[in-house]
Amino acid sequence: MMFARLPRPPRGLARGAVLAGALAGLVALAACSSPSSRFYTLGSDSTAAAAAPVSGRTPAAPAWLIEVAPIDVPPQVSKNQLVVQTGPTQVKVLEEERWASLPGDEIRRALSTSLTQQLNTIDVYGTARPDATPVYRVGMNVQRFESWPGSHALIDAVWSVRSVRSNAVMTCRSVVSAPVSGGYDALVDGHRQALQRISVQIASAVQAMAAAAPQGQGTRGAASASTKGTAVSVAVPPCPSADSTAGAGA
Repeated sequence: MMFARLPRPPRGLARGAVLAGALAGLVALAACSSPSSRFYTLGSDSTAAAAAPVSGRTPAAPAWLIEVAPIDVPPQVSKNQLVVQTGPTQVKVLEEERWASLPGDEIRRALSTSLTQQLNTIDVYGTARPDATPVYRVGMNVQRFESWPGSHALIDAVWSVRSVRSNAVMTCRSVVSAPVSGGYDALVDGHRQALQRISVQIASAVQAMAAAAPQGQGTRGAASASTKGTAVSVAVPPCPSADSTAGAGA
């Protein structure tokens, strides 16, 4: 019985096929062994919701509106990766532990949600608003955003509440440190709790500013006066006390 011998492929081609197969195997192995990234958000959870009482559905015409402006954070933490403290002058950037969006955006979104719930109002930043309704603009500059795994999460922020239609502005500072257990979930939750305590203080400031506003501010008459350049003088209340926020400093 005769067998036909198949032609042998060129030596260079065979070696190239072997190398290509080996390289593909290494790539597949690396893909399987590389850790997947985890993403975190400062969005409210059950703890934060319990700390921020909601007074029912937001009315169609709230007594006042808020504008939560974009928030500045220190450049060293303004990145998607979590940045944790390893010492007083050293940090570590965690490539696999990431924020769902940049920290400034996470803080602004969480703060807006908390304030609208506490004040039973609407955040109208970047949207049209009625002339007849008072608007209070909330600004924040985060000076320290420190993450100490297994120890604490700290937020040091200077914030302001400004009545859009008057020269009244309240500027305060909050320094909040929340203890945390081990793990990055606990660390993020510590930041969430710290931010919630600051938002309670800001909500108190908005309420105090609204109570100090002259009667009739926000009506069409007051809006017309503002349009003509007449400044409305308003007595600015003091910053809310630290006691009112269970640990926030002003």
